[in-house]
Amino acid sequence: MSVLPELTERVRVLRDLIEDANYRYYALDDPAIPDAEYDRHLRELQDLEAAYPEMCSADSPTQRVGAAPLKAFAQVVHALPMLSLGNAFSQGDVVAFDRRVRAALEREGEVEYAVEPKFDGLAVTLRYEQGRFVGGATRGDGTTGEDVSANLRSIRAIPLRLEAAPPLLEVRGEVLMLRRDFDKLNERARESGEKIFANPRNAAAGSLRQLDPRISARRRLHFFAYGIGRVEFLALPETHAALMDWLASMHLPVAAQRRVVTGVAGLMAYFEELGAMRAGLPFDIDGAVYKVNALADQESLGFVARAPRFAIAHKYPAQEELTVVEGIDIQVGRTGALTPVARLKPVFVGGVSVANATLHNEDEVRRRDVRVGDTVIVRRAGDVIPEVAGVLLERRPLRDLASPLHEPFAMPRTCPECGAPVLRLEGESAARCSNGLACPAQRKQALLHFASRRAMDIEGLGDKLVDQLVDRKLVQTPADLYALDLERIAGLERMAQKSAENLLAAIVASRRRPLARFVFALGIRHVGAQTAKDLARHFGTQDALMQADTEALLRVPDVGPVVAASIVAFFQESHNRDVIEALRRAEAWLDGEVQLVKRGILEGKTFVLTGTLPTLTRDQAKARIEAEGGKVAGSVSAKTDFVVAGLLAGTKFAKAEQLNIRILDESAFLQLFHQGEFPQ
Repeated sequence: MSVLPELTERVRVLRDLIEDANYRYYALDDPAIPDAEYDRHLRELQDLEAAYPEMCSADSPTQRVGAAPLKAFAQVVHALPMLSLGNAFSQGDVVAFDRRVRAALEREGEVEYAVEPKFDGLAVTLRYEQGRFVGGATRGDGTTGEDVSANLRSIRAIPLRLEAAPPLLEVRGEVLMLRRDFDKLNERARESGEKIFANPRNAAAGSLRQLDPRISARRRLHFFAYGIGRVEFLALPETHAALMDWLASMHLPVAAQRRVVTGVAGLMAYFEELGAMRAGLPFDIDGAVYKVNALADQESLGFVARAPRFAIAHKYPAQEELTVVEGIDIQVGRTGALTPVARLKPVFVGGVSVANATLHNEDEVRRRDVRVGDTVIVRRAGDVIPEVAGVLLERRPLRDLASPLHEPFAMPRTCPECGAPVLRLEGESAARCSNGLACPAQRKQALLHFASRRAMDIEGLGDKLVDQLVDRKLVQTPADLYALDLERIAGLERMAQKSAENLLAAIVASRRRPLARFVFALGIRHVGAQTAKDLARHFGTQDALMQADTEALLRVPDVGPVVAASIVAFFQESHNRDVIEALRRAEAWLDGEVQLVKRGILEGKTFVLTGTLPTLTRDQAKARIEAEGGKVAGSVSAKTDFVVAGLLAGTKFAKAEQLNIRILDESAFLQLFHQGEFPQ
């Protein structure tokens, strides 16, 4: 099939729009278009490349994520070594560095230096051939690094194409994680009971070395260029500052805080200036880098051992202080996770007064053996989040049997917000409040989840409205939504009469939703939309599900011990049962209709969908399968009965062929529903 010229042009335009949006967002910190428009452009490009595979290329923005997980990283020998920098810790060290430079250059006057932040991340090299990104590697030992090309490709700050680039260009730079993305990553980790990263550098290093590039993509890494390695057929600028401007002109992110200064006075003034703005930067730095600006002088100075003579890193002091733990409080997060927080005797750390520091979870408190009354080391992790880094056991006072001070920490058995039992499921590091539907700390999140599209689908009930409803004490549990009237809704801020009427209509329309959607709406930990469907199909009624014990739950397909324990704990909590009873009175769900699904022609059959179908979306195909009692799985296995394949069907198609599983195109798939019975 030949591709029409207008389609080729549209693909080019979309790619340019997307890459320009990436550049403006990641390099300039000046977003040009809303996220929704960006997503629309990306979806349109994906659809065009799916319909016309010959238009898809390795440098397309659609190809940033999707490579199969690696078994291990290959080794890469650097064409030019990636050397580390020597360190300066005082003004005296800086004076000595400048003196060595001037002596080696036989220069009496002051030397001009290019100065820039020292990023606290992971050094990498990017290789471009004919302007196209072809791969990259970590620094490793300076001579040999690890091939992390697939993960680097997933970083949107790294352009996949460079305009007016030489035939070969290696760009040296730093992969790091912005503070806002680090905070979000750790927040998700705490909610799911996963590993908490100590600082953005550790998070970036761990994310870049994931064998599955999809994980790297989800963690939103960033990149800044600070130099070049090997380059062919290019007349280089005369200075490092001009070289950085040239890299920026090709839409490679470079530090906005770079300068050109003269002599030791200029270096120290920049060090003070950068230090003053350090806390407000969107990323972590641990010092400043000074480089002789003239590239000819850099070449003349050369290298010593594993470091250049023309550059040095001036480090800031460690941001740690000593103080005393005056108490250990418990904070309840929006998903019920309990986090111990050390209440400290206020102390200045890195120029900021710190009175509280996270202890992460129960295991972390016990591992460090933090107790009330202890003298502890407080660190501003990543210069932002205060944490207790250690305990000075030699300063621990003798235990007073009459005082609760100095007792080992124990997580409370009841939630400090609502008094409900606290549970910690097997395999999780976080303890959680079991009262998901009525706990004040979880109230807003529970309401938002209850109203979400795949749950009760109450259109128009978003974050701002939920904030008002809860803050004004109009709604405490999801059941209270059904008691709202037009007058109270219309009285909310920025709520016109028509908007109030629409929201009230959406609440009314959400009554008598299918049982599966209601079960999902309850927000039971580990129960996603598919598991909710399996539970509804298996038990048929909400009462039967609530009365099920662990043994009965384990008979449901894909429900294991952890999920079963979570379900039992949720329904054992009296507050949750009270809310469900109130929802019953509001006729929030419909029992029994799932029995029709059990008699569907696809009952007991498992399907996997792959590729793009000609007329059906994936959601439409999935809905048709489930309406007839079938199940849609995410991966192909020996238990798969059919694979429905469209354009660009990838590894799932190949695995189905390997396992001799029947493969259907859209036409054959639709024929199943016209036959009236399942073909044997």
